[in-house]
Amino acid sequence: MKNDIHPEYREVIFKDMSTDFSFKTRSTIQAKDTIVWEDGKEYPLISLEITSASHPFFTGKQKLVDTAGRVDKFYSRYGANKKYQKRDDED
Repeated sequence: MKNDIHPEYREVIFKDMSTDFSFKTRSTIQAKDTIVWEDGKEYPLISLEITSASHPFFTGKQKLVDTAGRVDKFYSRYGANKKYQKRDDED
């Protein structure tokens, strides 16, 4: 294996910002923030919007997470288009 071409593979903390669920794993991802974990050591922190703790598929709960206004942006572009409007026989 060549030296100095591979990214550093280290322990990092991933934190779900919507549920405050955190887990420690190993990754090569670069992080700007750090956090002190339960073992008292400091680790790089990666903030996530959705993880298995908040995703509807894993939780069984339907929850609309629209942090960037994507739904409103969609309706503003295509809401007036009859192709995307709700049909009368739907429900």
